[in-house]
Amino acid sequence: MRIIRDPAFIAPADRGAAAAIGNFDGVHLGHQAVLDLTRSVADGAPLGVLTFEPHPREYFAPDAPPFRLMSPTAKAHRLEKLGVQRLYEVPFNAALAALTPWQFAKDIIHDRLGLTHVVVGADFCFGKDRAGNAGDLEGFGAKLGFGVTIAPMLQTAAGAVSSTAIRRALSDGDPRRAAEMLGHRHRIDGPVISGEQRGRDLGYPTANMSIDGLHPPKFGVYAVKVDVLDGPHKGAYHGAASIGVRPMFGENVPNCETYLFDFSGDLYGAQLSVALVDYLRGEEKFDSLDALITQMDADCRQARDILADD
Repeated sequence: MRIIRDPAFIAPADRGAAAAIGNFDGVHLGHQAVLDLTRSVADGAPLGVLTFEPHPREYFAPDAPPFRLMSPTAKAHRLEKLGVQRLYEVPFNAALAALTPWQFAKDIIHDRLGLTHVVVGADFCFGKDRAGNAGDLEGFGAKLGFGVTIAPMLQTAAGAVSSTAIRRALSDGDPRRAAEMLGHRHRIDGPVISGEQRGRDLGYPTANMSIDGLHPPKFGVYAVKVDVLDGPHKGAYHGAASIGVRPMFGENVPNCETYLFDFSGDLYGAQLSVALVDYLRGEEKFDSLDALITQMDADCRQARDILADD
């Protein structure tokens, strides 16, 4: 997959794709259906995705709470696995935000990227003040010479599939409901960072990861499946993870601390992908470290039982 980050400087070979347009946060089942539809109308053109960095919501409300389900890097990896050949990460800035719907269609879709066909969701809005809709885009495409397909919103047993609904499920501590809409387990991806090594002192050494910029799942303890993506310990593991602020040890920045079962080794700097399987309990502040250790023992037994049957 090729990633194009500046539509003003684009190689001829990267023009002419058939592309789905959207933010693709989470790359959920609805997004996957849009990609399948794009693939079906591509007519030999490369399969593409047109998205924006930063997310427009981050641009317009930079101080709002984190909401992203995945980082740009994790999203790119997921899209590549689904067969996307061209990822257009268009910079969302003041100039782009000021474009009228017509200007966006002509300047970005047609003139700069030369897309042959675009697929958007039925609720797609674009251009300054979100003034354009999917019907407007169809009209612009007819004038400019690119095809437009409008994809219906996907409905599953869990309800309408959307990034908002997935965030709600994660906030409720229901990763299984989130997974039903994602089509895969929700994952926290990133490098292992140095911590204060309290887990090691308690007999539970953990791999610490930042969740900065991501929508935080409900704080607490989870049964998890972990992929170590590189380094000498590369492989798949089971474990238990604590997400939150660690109330036993004062006020802290939220993070994800994962204990890998039956593992011994140094993971600092390694890239991990932690999949949330089940929510076990909320964060607690215990009366003593012994009480905390007793609860961690119970958490790990419960997580092992869940993962053995999963």
